[in-house]
Amino acid sequence: MSMNDLPILSALRTKMQWHQERQRVLAENISNSDTPNFRPRELVEPKFDKAGATVGGGFGTLPMMQTSATHMAAAGAPDTFDNDRGRGAFHTRPAGNAVNLEEQMMKVSANQMDYAAVTSLYTRSLGMLKTAIGKR
Repeated sequence: MSMNDLPILSALRTKMQWHQERQRVLAENISNSDTPNFRPRELVEPKFDKAGATVGGGFGTLPMMQTSATHMAAAGAPDTFDNDRGRGAFHTRPAGNAVNLEEQMMKVSANQMDYAAVTSLYTRSLGMLKTAIGKR
């Protein structure tokens, strides 16, 4: 078994990839802050079990959602597609844009700190494993 195949390292890599993708989505939200009728997007955070495996279908999969009243509803899926969790009415500008720059920048900052923490955990875990097998 390779060191990279360990469940905890795999979970940390998945979390780092999620933070990278979230940074891209948040940057798109900020860059479209002046686009009429633009709604901010957000990613679903991956969930892990005690063994470090992803729960709920794996990384990158989202549950099916009904985006139109004419679509068939998936079993166990929410009835509507709710990007901003009901807060859009409070932040909507006259052009219809719902991006709140302060909120997006706070998310970017929190995402950056979380990514740094996960990266540090990953680096320290690899260092500890190398020490344990005598490569350090």
